[in-house]
This record gives sequence, structure tokens and C-alpha cells, in this order.
Amino acid sequence: MTMLKCGLVGRAILSSSSPRLHEGEARAQGIPLSYELFDFTERQLDDAELGPLLRRLAADGYSGVNVTFPFKQAVMPLLDELAECAQTVGAVNTVAMREGRLIGYNTDKTGFQEGFSEGLPGVSLSRVLQLGAGGAGSAVANALLSLGTGILEIADIDLQRAQVLAQRLAEFYGPDRVVARELHGIDTGKVDGIVNTTPMGMAANPRSAIAPELIEARHWVADIVYFPIETEMLRIAKGKGCRVLDGSGMVIGQAALAFEIFTGEKADKKRMRASFEAG
Repeated sequence: MTMLKCGLVGRAILSSSSPRLHEGEARAQGIPLSYELFDFTERQLDDAELGPLLRRLAADGYSGVNVTFPFKQAVMPLLDELAECAQTVGAVNTVAMREGRLIGYNTDKTGFQEGFSEGLPGVSLSRVLQLGAGGAGSAVANALLSLGTGILEIADIDLQRAQVLAQRLAEFYGPDRVVARELHGIDTGKVDGIVNTTPMGMAANPRSAIAPELIEARHWVADIVYFPIETEMLRIAKGKGCRVLDGSGMVIGQAALAFEIFTGEKADKKRMRASFEAG
């Protein structure tokens, strides 16, 4: 059987668990598969190299790649086709390579949605604060609104980016369910839960995504960062007695769907979680 080649494209990704998840699941299914990290920071590549890199990998016979920060939206105009899931979310985290064509998918929305339902069952979704309005933020916002969030407040360091995402979501879910906020001076007094979709908390930027005094014991707190698995924000929230959700459910859920796109075979999510936790 021919070796399937796939990988992950992004910045500061050398600690990613994706190679372990994909290669471990492939071994369990008897599929020869290699998974390479294309870290633009480590390789000293400019963002403008994204398109040429993807075309080169497609020409080299890759089945596809996952895409992460900061390229989930920047990659979209570089592709030949967008699946419906990517069009709805407005971001791509998986690119399939088929006979030289680049096809974009989004598996983040479903990955977060499934992980949230399993990890925080029964929490109130009347009003939720989301930090970040980038590619991952778009997927999570779609998931939260699909799960029944009444009002979603989106705060981003770039207010215009938050406003653009809020306007886009309003077209799908209704104008009264989404609000854009300034990141500076945010108020958590009326929200039930807080979700971080920014890179804050990652090993390269380990600070909490929100000031500790804005987290209250009554809040539930979720983070999509998964390396480290316990971010500073989650550590603070746990210390206050909050229900918390780490990024493992989302990364496993989205990886399982991406594996199916790359290989055509369904992944065993329980087996993938075991690989993730084996570290």
C-alpha cells in the first residue's frame, strides 16, 4: 500500500499532538501514513509562502494537511474549492489534496460542539462570552450558537474583526443573538460562561486570556488551547471552583474528522483519545 502523506501547517506548532493522533490511528488500522509539521516559525518562512507550499505538497502527492493559527482564514482564497462546512464557518482547518486540487473543509465546529456536549453537559448557555474572532473563533461561535446559546458576546483585540464575525453570524442565527465587544474593559457580570479561542495560553504565550478577577465561581470556562492541556486561564478557573473544559475534546474531534478526509476511513475517537493522553 502506498504511503499516505499529510501534515499540519501553522506557526509555533512543534508541540502539536496531531502527528501522534493521526499516525497512531493509521497504525491501528494498518494504513501506512506519515504526518509532518510545517512550522512557519521554525522554518523561518514568510506568510506569503503558504500558497506555494500547499501547491508543492499537492504536487508531491500529499493527501492533505491540517491548517492552524494564523492561516485558517488566510488559506481560503488560495484554494480551488470550499466544502459547505468551510463556507458556513468562514474558515478552513483541513485541506484535501485531490489530483492537484485543493479543497477546504472545517472540522473545528463539529469537533468543538461534540467536545462541549460531552465535557460540559447541562451548563447554562443563556449568555456566553467568547474571546477571539479569528478562524478558530468563527468555528466555535458557530458551534455555540448551534448548541443553543441565547446571546453570544464576541470580544477581540481587533474590534472590527469581532464586528465582521458578529454580522456574519447574525445572518445565519439572527441579529439579536450576537454582540461584538471591545476586548478592553469587558464585563463578565452577566455571562454564564467564558470561552477562549485565541492563542493566549499556548506555550509560546502562556498568560491567561482574561484577567483573573473577571472569572467567578459561578462561571463555566472553556479553552480550545491543548498544549499545554491546562492553560493559565483554566488553572485560575479551577482554583475558583468553576466547571472547566480543556481543548482535548475539540482537537480529538476535529482530528477524527480530518483523518477520514485524508484516508477515507473512519477514526476511532476513543483510541485517538488514548493516544492523546499517552502523550
